[in-house]
Amino acid sequence: MGSTSNNSAEGVGRRDLIKRSAALGLVAAPGMGLLSACASSGGGGQKKDKAGKKTAKNPLGVNESAQMEFVLFDGGFGKEYAQDAVKIYQKDFPKAQVKFSATQKIQSTLQPRFNQGNPPDLIDNSGAEQMDMGVLVGKDQLSDLTPLLDAPSYDDPNKKVRDTLRPGIVEMGQFDGNPVWIFYYAYTVYGVWYSQKALNSLDAEYPKTWDEMLAVCEKAKKKGMAGWTYAGKYPYYIPFSLYPMIGKVGGREVLDAIDNLEPNAWKHPAVKACFEAYYELYKKGYILKGTPGLDHIQSQTAWAKGEALFIPNGSWVENESANVIPKDFDLAVSAPSGIDSSDKLPFGTIWASGGEPFVVPAKAANPEGGMEQLRIMLSEASSKNFTSKVKSLTAYNGGTTGITLTPGLKSGVAALQLAGSNVVNPRLQDWYVQLQKEKIGVSGLGEMMAGRLTPAEAIKKIQGFADEAAKDTTIKHYKHQ
Repeated sequence: MGSTSNNSAEGVGRRDLIKRSAALGLVAAPGMGLLSACASSGGGGQKKDKAGKKTAKNPLGVNESAQMEFVLFDGGFGKEYAQDAVKIYQKDFPKAQVKFSATQKIQSTLQPRFNQGNPPDLIDNSGAEQMDMGVLVGKDQLSDLTPLLDAPSYDDPNKKVRDTLRPGIVEMGQFDGNPVWIFYYAYTVYGVWYSQKALNSLDAEYPKTWDEMLAVCEKAKKKGMAGWTYAGKYPYYIPFSLYPMIGKVGGREVLDAIDNLEPNAWKHPAVKACFEAYYELYKKGYILKGTPGLDHIQSQTAWAKGEALFIPNGSWVENESANVIPKDFDLAVSAPSGIDSSDKLPFGTIWASGGEPFVVPAKAANPEGGMEQLRIMLSEASSKNFTSKVKSLTAYNGGTTGITLTPGLKSGVAALQLAGSNVVNPRLQDWYVQLQKEKIGVSGLGEMMAGRLTPAEAIKKIQGFADEAAKDTTIKHYKHQ
């Protein structure tokens, strides 16, 4: 999977990083699309259906006899979970006709319909042909999903939908302010992945401080095992554990300043401390030999074979490496180790965020129906159904009791429970894809971890890249509110 550069796409997602994961059924495409679609409005347009009467059973006021059209991205998560949720909609609204379809060609299928003013009511805007969210938002082509978030949840009328969601989901769907334009249905856990069996064989516990991390790596080295490996060819995987570590050490405001492209954000002492810590792994010879030349699959395979103990990754790794992970591997994920007790946030601080973006078009004939379909998908039963079928969590905070979780998923759930509200969500890779991948990843972190730059040189270089991006008028800039 090569890195692509994309200077002009607005609000871009970790598209090509995730594209293959989506194809493999893991995490489908978080972030925003790379395709700067020309999303002009106009055309004939369609008549809006009259809304129905709001009742306790129909809190969004869906017109009970109006057609509801739902177009799903046909990717790694498959169609079954959505088809199952559609059946519930049909049961709840027996007079309504539901038109459901799945395609991999979201943009070429739906862009003309946006232009003509007759889009579907609910779209899973994902995959390689994802429509550019920044463009859709900028041209007022999406409905604000606040009515859905403020509606009573499907299971409990005393709880709003927004109160049933995992941390960060609502914020991810916002662009510069209050309306929520996008709903991310899947949920990815990032962190340090390892074999619990391998850790046990070293008679070690997962390290909470950096001194403990170095001690565990030394133990591994004595047994002929490297401490770490990573996708050397795509070093933008390193941030999956490094960014939440920076947030843990210095507080979330350090990550916010980095996302906001603030001058000197990378020169914060927490960034310096974490870069120096990672550089120590290289200096002490704890990184698997040859790692800088490995791609994501080669590094994951070496790790699965026990050549290295730790790897920074996202929860798709369980599915993606299923064919190389041994049966008794006992896959686990943990939040990054910190530096020491002076860190701002407690151990357990982790990066987790939404994927699989759903939208309700502004010109949908039946926007209430589109939102109601999402409300059904956010019930405990639909969430459980998704998780048991596709080995991924949903935005619904729960939905795992009573189903058999795979080891990685079980560990991810435990890591989220430990984190509590200490979940960070750096947005750099959604907002500035080329800066994150090519520059910070390849030219900065990749060079430092290969020993070709010192931490101080890497920080200076990365700050320069961030300053360039901040001054670049050809890209849209976003800020944490």
